[in-house]
Amino acid sequence: MSDLRETALQSKAWPFEEARKVLKRYAKGAPEKGFVLFETGYGPSGLPHIGTFGEVARTTMIKRAFEVISDIPTKLVCFSDDLDGMRKVPGNVPNAESLHAHMQKPLTSVPDPFGTHESFGHHNNAMLRRFLDTFGFEYEFISAADFYGSGQFDEVLKRAVEKYDEVMAVMLKSLREERAATYSIFLPIHPETGRVLYVPMKKVCAETHSITFDDEDGKEWTLPVTGGNVKLQWKPDFGARWAALGVDFEMYGKDHSTNTPIYDNICRILGHRPPDHFSYELFLDANGQKISKTSGNGISIDEWLTYASADSLSYFMYLKPKTAKRMHFDVIPKAVDEYHQQLRAYEKQDLKARLNNPVFHIHGHNVPSSDMVVPFAMLLNIASVSNAEDKETLWGFINKYAPDATPESNPTLDQAAGFAVAYFNDFVKPAKVYRLPTDQERAALTDLAEALKSPETALAAIAKKNALDGKDDALPVVDFDSDDFLQSVVFAIGKIHGFDPLRAWFSAIYEVLLGATQGPRFGGFIALYGVDDTIALINKALAGELV
Repeated sequence: MSDLRETALQSKAWPFEEARKVLKRYAKGAPEKGFVLFETGYGPSGLPHIGTFGEVARTTMIKRAFEVISDIPTKLVCFSDDLDGMRKVPGNVPNAESLHAHMQKPLTSVPDPFGTHESFGHHNNAMLRRFLDTFGFEYEFISAADFYGSGQFDEVLKRAVEKYDEVMAVMLKSLREERAATYSIFLPIHPETGRVLYVPMKKVCAETHSITFDDEDGKEWTLPVTGGNVKLQWKPDFGARWAALGVDFEMYGKDHSTNTPIYDNICRILGHRPPDHFSYELFLDANGQKISKTSGNGISIDEWLTYASADSLSYFMYLKPKTAKRMHFDVIPKAVDEYHQQLRAYEKQDLKARLNNPVFHIHGHNVPSSDMVVPFAMLLNIASVSNAEDKETLWGFINKYAPDATPESNPTLDQAAGFAVAYFNDFVKPAKVYRLPTDQERAALTDLAEALKSPETALAAIAKKNALDGKDDALPVVDFDSDDFLQSVVFAIGKIHGFDPLRAWFSAIYEVLLGATQGPRFGGFIALYGVDDTIALINKALAGELV
């Protein structure tokens, strides 16, 4: 066994933990179908949202981990339930009023309000595939409308007729008495209106694999369950789909977890071993509300990609999948910087640490190097104080700090500079609120400006701070423009002026100089923004010109 596989089999990273569970299914050898099937489901009732991406990204991470610990081939299927009847008109589509006449019709029979595709279902499927393709996912797309209509589901649907009473018994236990009285696992598609009907069955015939029912006008119909004439209710559909495809793994949100025994039992009744599952916590918007496709709250894929890279989004999805995540714009800068911290760490890590690093699960064995010589949060603060309208402005400051960096040699940094300008103008600039310094803060800022004027005054400030601490430490070798030395100067001024706790000093710096409640490591900010420009910024604040 290779060192890689042996180490992966012991890794505590959650994708490896889940992959090991799947591997136990086939301890005696590969499945008859020749591959392990991972599935992710999608309900195209509205535009794809960021939670959908998260589900596919996380499933891909587990699939990749499985490929490290096993030689059994794998496949990922993305299944769209586009035969579902439209029960609600989404509020975030154009020409919404035109959809009301098509209520309860399968989404693939509802006209596309955008006017670009064959149907609303086809449009939403295209949107899903577009952003999955953008991220480079390897998957097979299956449309429920095609799956039912082409006959691929027929054998399992016949089995569902033959096992109708058993499947119904599973479902009826979960239903209120009123619903149970008219419930059927089968939803006929009306031969004339095309609507998905929620009607009780008058007869379910195992010999002819057909159902008999009255439509809403009282007319009796008998339809075969095959050939796309019916669809299954969504809970039975879960288990039946697993049985039809031979699914080995599927993850879904916590809101599905109480239904897991139902899905599993139906899958067994229909002749297949249920897959392994992974239940993740839900995605929330800034107000703590569940993200919804139909209401369009939370961050969209396109919105995230306006302000940060796709890889930073994948990183965010990796973190603590069992913990609810608030998907709002404030999380973006932190995700960007943490992602690049992990890239830099990966280069120096041993195999065990690398397999626990999120970037391995994002990139596999092709982890890139980071060219972000300036953190994203720092770029935002430079954009803030310079009121940058374009990334060229930021490059003027970047080259003071890193003379060898160029847009060509540091393409990720160049892209991030553009993102920082967009993020600053849309989120930081409208929220900036400067204030005047207190007397204590004014005295400290005055001394900080003086200390930055020469190495001698800076060293004198550090020596004074050391004396206050009762230390006789040797003074640092002066690299006056370095982050660490400048941070020592800022720290010393705060101690000399009696800020306790010291974070009150840094809060004052951010609020008075940057118009923000939090900010960067200020020594690094000075090194990037420039000592002379920082002195000028302090003097503007002291003169009241920033308020």
